[in-house]
Amino acid sequence: MQRLAIVTGLGIAAAIGVCAIVGCNSRTAAEATTQQPAKAAKKQAESERPDKSGNGMVALGGAAQANKYLFALFWKEENDQTAAMRKALGTVMETAAERADSVEVNVTDPSEKPIVDKFDLDRAPMPLILAVAPNGAITGGFPTEVDAQSLMKAFATPCTAECMKFLQENKLVFLCVQNATTESNDAAMEGVRQFKADARFAQATEIVRLDPKDEAEAEFLADLQIDPGTGKAVTVFLAPPGAPIAMYEGATNKDEFVATLQKAGSCGPGGSCGPGGCAPK
Repeated sequence: MQRLAIVTGLGIAAAIGVCAIVGCNSRTAAEATTQQPAKAAKKQAESERPDKSGNGMVALGGAAQANKYLFALFWKEENDQTAAMRKALGTVMETAAERADSVEVNVTDPSEKPIVDKFDLDRAPMPLILAVAPNGAITGGFPTEVDAQSLMKAFATPCTAECMKFLQENKLVFLCVQNATTESNDAAMEGVRQFKADARFAQATEIVRLDPKDEAEAEFLADLQIDPGTGKAVTVFLAPPGAPIAMYEGATNKDEFVATLQKAGSCGPGGSCGPGGCAPK
């Protein structure tokens, strides 16, 4: 579950080291300055890029509406690191344009404050690339340097992105791995439903279903070490920042979930087991 833990529990600045947006021009500042003074080069580069200043939030919404990932390059200075990150992003966009958009965000531009605030980037190391899934989950955070191959790994399976979204909202997640052929489906859901129905946990708990036969989720199942051919329902209990605190095969029990949560010391939002604090023993 390394992927989940890397980019959940945001504040981005704390998680990156802290720790995924519309056509990025791959021309570097160094290349531009060989032709004209630095200020003129920067002005020209900005005018040529479709991702104009102030468009961070617009690009974020547009990518989500198009069901695409958004790769956002946040930068403060035109330097070698920014140029290298821009080049890596440009390489990715050459092959991934059908499923991703990109955007550049100058964090010193006042008009970009909404997206900077949204991802809590005031103290984040720059330059920085975030990969944002269509549902808004951050599936990758890459500060100061990255290569194209690493950026490509930010594409997550649908269920991975769904779990990451909820975990990044500081919620508890039950990943219910079952389908029409697995045994104990109802018994596996019994404890989950009771936990979700408890007023102490209801607002802080989400349920995600995963069909083990779904080939699109093979990577996620492998990460969880769950056999896609499992004959019995499996329930994974996830807590922020992104670790599975327990895994159950077959029937589940609410009281066992509560005890597991207390034992893990991962008591959900605000450091307490649900809105009303830790459950009684």
